[in-house]
This record gives sequence, C-alpha cells and structure tokens, in this order.
Amino acid sequence: MLDKAHYIVVEGPIGAGKTSLARRLAERLQAVELFEQPEANPFLARFYQHADRWALPTQLSFLFQRIDQLNALQQASGDPPRVVSDFLLEKDPLFADLNLQADEHAVYQRIFDAMKPANPPKPDLVIYLQARADTLIERIRKRGMEAERRITETYLERVAERYARFFYQYDAAPLFIVDAGILNPVDNDSDFELLIERLRNMRGYREFFAYAG
Repeated sequence: MLDKAHYIVVEGPIGAGKTSLARRLAERLQAVELFEQPEANPFLARFYQHADRWALPTQLSFLFQRIDQLNALQQASGDPPRVVSDFLLEKDPLFADLNLQADEHAVYQRIFDAMKPANPPKPDLVIYLQARADTLIERIRKRGMEAERRITETYLERVAERYARFFYQYDAAPLFIVDAGILNPVDNDSDFELLIERLRNMRGYREFFAYAG
C-alpha cells in the first residue's frame, strides 16, 4: 500500500505525534510536506487561555489555512507531487463541533459549506495515531510549547473521543490505525521501521497495528 500511495495523510489528536511522523515519512519517501501551521494562527494561544471567547476565530483561522493549502496543491502546475500531510479537511468540523457554541457552530458550518473545495484531493492512505489522554498530555508537556501549556487532560479526553468516533466510521480512504500509546514511530527507530514494513505489506482497507518488538 505505501509504495503505491501518492497522497498520504497522518492524523490524530493533539500530542499523538502526527506532524513529527508525517515529517519522517515525507523524508523517507522524498515527498512534499503539506502541514498545518499552528504557529501562524494568531488566536490559538488565546483560545487555550479563554476557549469560549476565542474558539470561533481560532477555528476559522485553521479552516482558511487548510483550504488555502489544499487549493494551492490542486492548482500547482506540472505533474502532481507525492504528498505527505498532517491533516484531513474533513476533521475540521470535528473541532468545530467540540469547541463552538450552537450559534457559533451555525455560522462556522455556513462558512465551511461555502468554502470547502468541490473536489478536494482524496488521500490514498490515512494513518491514524490513536492514543489515550494520559499519553497525549505527557507528550505535550514534554515538547514544552508555551501555547499548549494550558491544555488540560479533560480536554484531551474529549478530543481523543471525537477522533475515535470520527475514524470508527471513516471509509473515504484506506485506514491504518496505530496504537501510539504502545508504538512510538516518531522517537523510536525500530518502531518506525516496523511501521514502514507494515504499511508496505498492508492489503486490507482497514488495519490496526499495536505490536512493537
């Protein structure tokens, strides 16, 4: 599966390691990186301090960023590059549903429906890093980003639950689920090589990987 996949997406909740794994994969596959840019969202730090006040501008800023990136990818001239990304546009409403009040969500949904690409690029392979909240909070604290300092384990539990619900019914592309609480393909070279091997030998439309060693 891996060798034939032209557009690969790594997804997972905050702290699961999706961007770091996507970067390792892009380097191994000599692919173009299409990554979220949380540092370019001027509202994110304020959202973590006062979620109710800053949820909507934070969400819209991420939405505009993701749509701009996908549009630029589709409009690029020449042969389409091999791409590794760390986001699915379809997961954007997941955070909107989690963070926005009902009236804000109605506004967001109208904007999302009006702006989403008519034919967004479809991944050939999605890798979902699944992890519990205690693993996520430990990794977030380890990387020590100031903007994330106020994230609580309770919030991460809600995020992880929404991701699990989203991917339970996800069938838009082949899905490879990784137990990121057992495997650490970001920091552990042997886990990364095991992951590469399993992805190359993937035959089904949906597989789960939780064994390392």
